[in-house]
Amino acid sequence: MERLEIKSGKIVGQSGKGLMLRGSCVGGWMNMENFINGYPGSESTLRAVLAEALGAPKAEFFLDRMLDYALGEDDIRFMKACGATVVRLPLNYRHFEDDAKPFAYKESGFKRLDAMLGLCERYGLYAILDLHSVQGCQNSDWHCDNDSRHALLWVHSHFQDRYIALWEEFARRYAGRIVIAGYDVMNEPLCNASSGRFPFKYTRNWERINGLFRRVVESIRKIDRDHIIFLEGDYFASFFEGFEPPFAENLAYSSHNYTEAGFGPGAYPGIIKGAKWDSEKQREVFENHEGTRFARKHNAPLWVGEFGSVYNGPESEKKDRLRAMDDQLKVLNEGGAHWTTWTYKDVGVMGWVTLDPKSDYMQLVGKSLEAKRLLDTDQWMGWLPDTPAKAKVRELEAIVRETIGDNEIDQSADYAFLKQATLSGYVGSLMQPSYAKLFKGMSETRLDELASSFAFKNCVVNEEYVELLKKRMKA
Repeated sequence: MERLEIKSGKIVGQSGKGLMLRGSCVGGWMNMENFINGYPGSESTLRAVLAEALGAPKAEFFLDRMLDYALGEDDIRFMKACGATVVRLPLNYRHFEDDAKPFAYKESGFKRLDAMLGLCERYGLYAILDLHSVQGCQNSDWHCDNDSRHALLWVHSHFQDRYIALWEEFARRYAGRIVIAGYDVMNEPLCNASSGRFPFKYTRNWERINGLFRRVVESIRKIDRDHIIFLEGDYFASFFEGFEPPFAENLAYSSHNYTEAGFGPGAYPGIIKGAKWDSEKQREVFENHEGTRFARKHNAPLWVGEFGSVYNGPESEKKDRLRAMDDQLKVLNEGGAHWTTWTYKDVGVMGWVTLDPKSDYMQLVGKSLEAKRLLDTDQWMGWLPDTPAKAKVRELEAIVRETIGDNEIDQSADYAFLKQATLSGYVGSLMQPSYAKLFKGMSETRLDELASSFAFKNCVVNEEYVELLKKRMKA
């Protein structure tokens, strides 16, 4: 392996040979997510509820074993065999620092990460370190382990200082580590909604995000002058036009490019949510993305860090989602973008690999998964057909909007954010004790057996999806 750097707008090895970063993100490992791991609510509150139900040592044992199985040697070997050149590793700061002990770093988190980097080295697979959950929360959503909807990172210097200090610690430990392709310093920032998202037009605050990104880059560069640093756009990696031009060596940019064609419902090619979606539409959306335009304007590498299709809808539409994914991959390749799909492994939503529906874990949590579906507690499941719970939120949304009488309230956004606060937030948290009770009284041996459902050898490969990925990773 060679240390990667940027030359003339390209990612190259020290020999000067170019490399396209193509692979997947491993959500559900050192940053767990409800729709990936199969639990309700946020990770940090789940850990607390499990500790109360099982006792702290047994809860920690179970969750550690789940992570051990969620990403292991078999997974790294498989990704490499499929043609991947990189794996993006989403990280929750809580593995490295406790809120009660700020600026004191936990060796347990670094030990787990170091072991995975060692496996990546063994198989010649580059890794990108992605700080997916930041102190104080960088956005309002579940995927940064946020159970309050408040993104306090942006308004509290304490959280910003801890964020900078943690990246300095990563830089001290990993400067010179060739297997690391680069540092993705913050997943999906939302810099100007510290109190949560509301159904009004989002106001961009470029001074705020530019200031913190310049600070983190300069802090890393004092320690590690070599690793590529990836900056994601504001508003969940979608807004870039107000970024300052590249201000340091080895800077690249990352957009997240989810499309309605990947989620449906509806045939592809075809009309989805009132728009015609086909390969030309995919190309148009990519070319017009602010991330694409910004990277090209400044001759900087563009890495599409997240995108994907879902395969848990009607069986009749699975091939539509695969066709949409294939067309998007073709467009990204033709556009010269690096890419990592979301996500590698999950409980049956959008992974390269999914848990076997007949596995011990899936059988045990089956009723909980069905309750989550009916109550729509996983925000990422919002495309599923209407349920009575969603219908009631629609009724409440209409009452709220009509009673307030403000014509600037966007109806669609009002429904989405109200549903997030009530069903994903409150109801998801309400379900956590019931989930925890499923494991109460179990021995460590039994908990280990359940966690092993996440092991690659016990999972199911999404064969059609993986075959098209192999084709596009070679292209």
